[in-house]
Amino acid sequence: MVNPAFDLTGQVALVVGAAAGGLGEVAARALAGAGARVAVADLPSRAADLAATARDPAAAAQGRAASTHEVDVTDEASVAALFGAVIAEHGRLDAVVNAAGVMLRKPYDETSVEEFERVVRVNLTGTWLVGREAGRALTRQGSGGRIVNLTTVYAERVGPVPESAYYSSKAGVVNVTRALAAELGPHGVNVNCLAPGVFYPTQMTAALGADPDRLRWFGERTMLGRLGDPATDFAGPLLLLAGPAASYMTGQVVYVDGGWSAW
Repeated sequence: MVNPAFDLTGQVALVVGAAAGGLGEVAARALAGAGARVAVADLPSRAADLAATARDPAAAAQGRAASTHEVDVTDEASVAALFGAVIAEHGRLDAVVNAAGVMLRKPYDETSVEEFERVVRVNLTGTWLVGREAGRALTRQGSGGRIVNLTTVYAERVGPVPESAYYSSKAGVVNVTRALAAELGPHGVNVNCLAPGVFYPTQMTAALGADPDRLRWFGERTMLGRLGDPATDFAGPLLLLAGPAASYMTGQVVYVDGGWSAW
């Protein structure tokens, strides 16, 4: 018997940044598996990968194939249009997961202002734009809801790879989450963050495969002595924050990192 706190039957969830190959895809499949009707969104350039996410055979077999939508999280009008389209199609919205993000592995003195600002625009401003529209939609409904942002284990520290733009933007995501939680709490909307460690393989971490020594180091750096497995280690924490089980959690950062952040 499934604990009803983790049963999302009848609920509608939107996953932004859900194209195949990333943790957004894992989130979409987990939500569908818990009974939700899922809408997935990503850039037009990732339409084929997004369609692959939507073809989740388990969800389709139960009549819950995901609806697909285009969005550019750096574009205010695009984000607003996404929420309008999802609510028009599904009639309501209960949970929003924002997994859209980019990474720039580059030394600080080789990073241009334009490159730095693009990472911040996608990761930080994009999170705020998605959160703003999600907050508006959920408060208009008057029935509360959940927003889950994705940050990183490096939200309050840095790692061995030179990526100052990424570290900075993801640190900002944490406080945007807390700020939205404070404003939306009176409306019954919970806003939390998941902070994954190194999950392998995903689209973002695929490059580590070319450096086995570094890949091994990342695994050994955790308390559990291994990397995160997207297939088994992410869905549980995601479902906790995206469903009624976390009804008394808001403004929190939940680290899913094998103990990396606890050393």
